[in-house]
Parts: sequence; C-alpha cells; structure tokens
Amino acid sequence: MNDKTIATHNGNFHADDVFSIAALKSIYPSFKLIRTRDLELIGKADIVIDVGGEYDPDAGRFDHHQRGGAGARDNGIPYSSFGLMWQKYGVEICQGNQEVANAVDTGLVSTIDAIDCGHVEGVSKGISLSRTISMFNPTWQEESGFDSCFDEAVDFASRVLTRFIASANGGISAKAIVANAIDNAEDPRVIVLEKYTPWKTTVHALSEKALFIIFPSPSGQWRIQAVPVELGSFEDKKSLPKQWGGLSGQALQDLTGIDDAMFCHNGLFIAGAESFESTMKMASIALQ
Repeated sequence: MNDKTIATHNGNFHADDVFSIAALKSIYPSFKLIRTRDLELIGKADIVIDVGGEYDPDAGRFDHHQRGGAGARDNGIPYSSFGLMWQKYGVEICQGNQEVANAVDTGLVSTIDAIDCGHVEGVSKGISLSRTISMFNPTWQEESGFDSCFDEAVDFASRVLTRFIASANGGISAKAIVANAIDNAEDPRVIVLEKYTPWKTTVHALSEKALFIIFPSPSGQWRIQAVPVELGSFEDKKSLPKQWGGLSGQALQDLTGIDDAMFCHNGLFIAGAESFESTMKMASIALQ
C-alpha cells in the first residue's frame, strides 16, 4: 500500500497539487513521487494529480484541465485536482468521519479549488493560502530547484491540513456539547458550559432565546459572554449593564455587590468573576 507511485506535473506549482500531495501523504506515507509531464511515466503511475488530462477516480486519475473540466459542486465552485482527490480520499484522511471531511471541504478544499479555477465569487481578497503556496516557487532571482521548493510547500501544506482537520473535528464535537447545554439550561436565556467549547454557531442554530453564555476560563475563573445578534456581528442581543463597562476589581465589586467580580470589558460583551456562583449572579443582574 505504501509502495505506490504518485505523479504530478513538474515546474511551477500551485495550492491544488501541493495540498493533494500533502493529503495523500497521510494515507500513503512512503509513496514515490514523480513530478513530470512525460505521458509514459504518467501512464505507469498509480495516482496522477493535476496532469494527464483525465479524471477517473477508480483509476486514480485526478486532473481537471481537460476540455469541459471535471465538474463542479452544487454551489457552482468547479473542482480542481485537490477537490477531486478529496472526494475519494477525504473521509479516509479524516479517519472515517464524513462530517469532518465535509467541513474541511467547505473551509479549505473548495476555496483552493475556486481560486485555482478562477471562480473568485465569494472568495476573500488579499493574500490567500493559495497565494502563500505559490510563493514557495523559486523567483527568477533564486537558483533553487522547483522540486525542492515543492517539497517545502508540501511540508507547509501538511501542517495546515492537519490543523484544519483538528479544527473541524473540534467544532463538530463541540456541537453536541453545546446542544446538550441548551437542552439542560434552567433558564433558556443563560446557557452554562461546564468546559469552554466553540458555541456561537450552535447557539444561533438551536436557541433563539439565549442571551448569555457562562463558561470557565483556562485559568480557573468564570466568564459571562453576550450572544451576538448574528454570527460575525459586534452587536449583542443584550449587552451587559452599561455602568459596568471598563470596571475591574474593587470598583466593579462595589458596584455589583459581588465580592469576587473581576472585570467587565468596555464593549459590554464579556465579564468575569472568580466563581461560578458569582458569574451566575452577574447574569441575573444583567437580565434585569
């Protein structure tokens, strides 16, 4: 299984071929890589990425440069070699988790596909991950070989992909925890998390009533955070009391009557206390 030969094109490289090779490394850690446009060598390879003019996943062929391309997603984003490869191997790369593979496709693979295929609608402007990968190519002033630079780019892409998968897995695992907290809330306006997990997406999807989230900080104290009116917004459904803004320590304790109150942000979206009970008191006051 590890003695496979994988071929991609030589010369200038892009994010789709780099990330494809990086992804395949996780399931074929010791394959032989050939960077070439020699059709005879390509024909003998077990897996061919971004070259060869053929898309046939059963035969291990993942190119999108042929006339008519190789299809597109339901949202219109065409597939590049990375997306084509991910359709076949993504679930295996994500340890059998289809939901994680889908999340990585949405957050990473489809964007690389879009940029590679010139489908820029909805793609953020500025320096992109695809552009970052392209910058690993040697400039005209450098004597570095394309193959060694390609290897460096693959190492970088491998680390990025690993973190994307970990992040996607963490986000999906958090959904169940936050959903359970919503179901078990004594007051649907105040959701208590026993451990901090990403909560905004799930709260917005499952709870219209939630106004504040209570959770422990890594240092052992507790926090209360306001729920924004929508994802990405800096406006909250209900802010913390205006008179708390910017206060900390004794000044906040005197105002609230909570002897271990710690701080309240000027933006009135987050505050904290030493204990869970005191943070719940903050929530009670804020609701009034």
